[in-house]
Amino acid sequence: MKVGIIGANGYTGYELMRLLADHPKADIVYTASRSMAGRFVATLYPTLGGAYGDMRYEAPNAGVAAKKCDLVFTALPHGASAQIGAELVRLGVKVIDLSADFRYESLQAYEKTYEIAHPCPELNALAVYGLCELNRKKIKSAKLVANPGCYPTASVLALYPLLCEKVIAPDGIIIDAKSGASGAGRKAEEAYSLCESAGNFKAYAVAAHRHMSEIEEQLSAAAGAPVVLNFTPHLLPVKRGILATIYADLTPGGEKRVAEAYKGFYDKEPFVRVHPEGEMPELKFVTGSNLCRIGYKVDPRTKKIIIVSVIDNLMKGASGQAVQNLNIMFGYDEKMSLPTMGSQI
Repeated sequence: MKVGIIGANGYTGYELMRLLADHPKADIVYTASRSMAGRFVATLYPTLGGAYGDMRYEAPNAGVAAKKCDLVFTALPHGASAQIGAELVRLGVKVIDLSADFRYESLQAYEKTYEIAHPCPELNALAVYGLCELNRKKIKSAKLVANPGCYPTASVLALYPLLCEKVIAPDGIIIDAKSGASGAGRKAEEAYSLCESAGNFKAYAVAAHRHMSEIEEQLSAAAGAPVVLNFTPHLLPVKRGILATIYADLTPGGEKRVAEAYKGFYDKEPFVRVHPEGEMPELKFVTGSNLCRIGYKVDPRTKKIIIVSVIDNLMKGASGQAVQNLNIMFGYDEKMSLPTMGSQI
């Protein structure tokens, strides 16, 4: 299978190239970047030189990509990603989009959150939300897959089974999430410099982060009722990883059904690990892997459940999940080219 990446110079593009270098069924034949066109990939990322030593970034062009590729990953900013993705789909190429452009079922929610008119509303209805554990059957036949956001992946995987099985109440949910600096992408901003972030810890976009509405839409589908929650992200002084600590009210008798609900959803999932009650995962358990690890503790005093969900934001939160989607779409082993072990150290 021939694969292309548009927006290949960012961290997600790098991770896609690193993962697919060892994929036995997929070859990258086209890498595009608006800012790096004409330069060698290995100049920007020397670690990719062994696999892509002679490859140059090209200028993004849907027509050129369509002639070379069976599938294209689009990793441009919102708005721009939708436009080139729509052209690729019209040319018969399958697309996995890593922007937010096709993640929303509600165009109104997308437009309110991102403050632009949707570039391709007619195509949005064809997109499948690419959270693999929840939408595998739809992903298999999809022409366009919307790769989920990183915070939504950690949050939705933790809460979806409990809402579906009425283990927790749909109101009063609080998500207190922390991300490494790579979650902001490969951009030069003072807030993410070493001197500003090292030894520091801060909240940002309080009650205003764009991923909040994406999480709410997915969880509302699980609950069968509108979910309005509190979501506060924080910047960790580490390069990669997301840890979300989540608080929710248990329904009457819900404390007895937590383990059963998780087991029913994830017992056979290769990339979700649910820990025994009281055993909490850490970032180092997942960094470098495509895993989501979930731990929880029932608090009988407050009748709440506290959940800790951890992922690598560049893997299960972005590029790893995108490769998982590729494997599903083309009928490959879902685990192909994806690590299932964290780096630990």
